[in-house]
Amino acid sequence: MAKNRFHDHDGPSQRQLRVAELIRRTLSDVLARGDVHDPELNRMSITVGEVRTSPDLKIATAYVLPLGGQGKDEAIQALARNKGELRRALGKTTNLKFTPDLRFQIDETFDQMDETRRLFAQEQVQRDLDEDELGDEE
Repeated sequence: MAKNRFHDHDGPSQRQLRVAELIRRTLSDVLARGDVHDPELNRMSITVGEVRTSPDLKIATAYVLPLGGQGKDEAIQALARNKGELRRALGKTTNLKFTPDLRFQIDETFDQMDETRRLFAQEQVQRDLDEDELGDEE
């Protein structure tokens, strides 16, 4: 198969990004409506922050976080337990040739943002930033 001369970088392709966003929206809708027949999962409010797909679109990893960040392990276990039902719902609402295998991981981006804010709030970092601004003005 010929190499795509328009796609030389290692990042996800436009197709991967488009399919991942479709899966993210569909999973969010299914979880918000409580279409899963698991009362424990329906009691949880779960945010699907991002979905990443493998290059062949056979595997989709959903990065999720329960509301308030409490009960992360229980949320992952409940999602894994209902993976088949979520996959069936995904297959019904999307027009994908193959419904990808779903995997779930905790979304760490909120924790990373909090850590970045904490670092920027440190007095030493603020002093360095102020010095850089003064250096730029000269």
